[in-house]
Order: sequence, then C-alpha cells, then structure tokens
Amino acid sequence: MEDLFRSYWWLLFPLSWFVFGGISSFLNYLRQRDTLKLIQTYAERGQEPPEALLKVLDRPIDADAEAWGSNGSSGWSQGGNWFSVVLFGLLAAGFGYAAWSNMYGAGEAFLIVTFVLGALSVACLVSALIGRGRRNRG
Repeated sequence: MEDLFRSYWWLLFPLSWFVFGGISSFLNYLRQRDTLKLIQTYAERGQEPPEALLKVLDRPIDADAEAWGSNGSSGWSQGGNWFSVVLFGLLAAGFGYAAWSNMYGAGEAFLIVTFVLGALSVACLVSALIGRGRRNRG
C-alpha cells in the first residue's frame, strides 16, 4: 500500500480538484433551491419578489464565478487573464533558465515545459486583449 501511495501521490491533486468542484456545484444547487423556496413564499403571499432575488436564478448551477466569490462581471475575468499572463510568463522564464543552464541534466525536458508555458502566456495575453477590445466597444 505504501508503494502504491509513493507511485501515485500526485493523483491527490486532480482528485481534490474534482471533489471541490463537486462540493461547489452542490452548494450552488442548494443556493438556487433555497432561492426558489423563498420566491415561492413571496408568490403565496401575493407579493413581487425583489429583483436581486430573481437575478440569483439567472446564473447556472455550476457557475465557476460563484465558487470563487466573483459576481461574474468582466472585471474579474480581465484581472484573471492578466494574472495568468504574468504567472505563465514568469514560470516560462524560470523553466527557460533551467533549460539554458541544463539544470539536473534535463535541459530538453525544461525546454518543452518552457514552450508550453510560453504558449499559455501568449494565449492568455491574446484573450485579455480581445476581452478589453470587446469591453471598450460594448
């Protein structure tokens, strides 16, 4: 059993991602269910529910923005894109240095990681610039 854990310890990270994603979706489901119950009590009284209460139902149950405490506005997504540009760029620079110095004798492997992280950084940069252009037009 110990050997199995040593060989596959890294699987804990993707498994925890799935578990936390499932918990987040379940909590969003409970939030929407409670919102529907509250709207039902307003309907039974013959009153109009508040507009903010109805906006809760506009978002899908598995909305990622709710899990991270965002209100779903474009400001957070733009900040997230710029954060990703910087993060992936710095990681690419670090792995590029490791490839250049042939750290641990694995220069070729570090070079591949550098290209992947550089491509992710450029993709996030393009996404941030396109999103900014759409926001300025709209």
